[in-house]
Amino acid sequence: MKIALIGATGNVGKTILNEALQRGHEVTAIARNPEKLDITNDKLSVKAADVFDVDHLAGILTGHDAVVSAYNSGWTNPNIYADFIAGSEAIQKAVKQAGVKRLLVIGGAGSLEIAPGVQLVDSPDFPAAYKPGATAARDYLNILKKEEELDWTFLSPAINMHPDAHGKRTGKFRLGTDQPVFNEKGENFILIEDLAVAIIDELENNQFIKRRFTVGY
Repeated sequence: MKIALIGATGNVGKTILNEALQRGHEVTAIARNPEKLDITNDKLSVKAADVFDVDHLAGILTGHDAVVSAYNSGWTNPNIYADFIAGSEAIQKAVKQAGVKRLLVIGGAGSLEIAPGVQLVDSPDFPAAYKPGATAARDYLNILKKEEELDWTFLSPAINMHPDAHGKRTGKFRLGTDQPVFNEKGENFILIEDLAVAIIDELENNQFIKRRFTVGY
């Protein structure tokens, strides 16, 4: 499969890149500052792009089988909400302009339901510092649900997510849809390495077309 990965220099993006390459996929890594990537592979090409330049991005995306968006407008960005919505919509437009049907978007856990009709981002204990970004991801999911042309998937990571100290993946986790996947201790977490496994699995298996899914142990 030929995969275009937007946001390839972030923590999640780099891990997705490694997983895809390990499975033998061709990957075009796309980032604002691609010089941050220190990975070399015969199946890897690296491109610089600004997601707001739709025509340029569409040109890069043309010819790929799938696009993965790990776009993040920056947690310290005072305009994170507006920039995430606008950037995500620009990516969506570029994917369609490029003639690519498959789009997988990595969003946030904030839109997961922790009680009937109650999303995590709206809970009283949700950290204020993360609320604009989480709300942006939630609101973009609602925009994406209206998309009819693309075979889109939206992934909400677990509420708690961190890398493995040794960069290892287990490949063992459970999938869910609109509610967090809790373990027997009431915890919802995932290693970034296993999140990447779930992402490439979804591109290979197409289990959640025009749907959101989530992961947890």
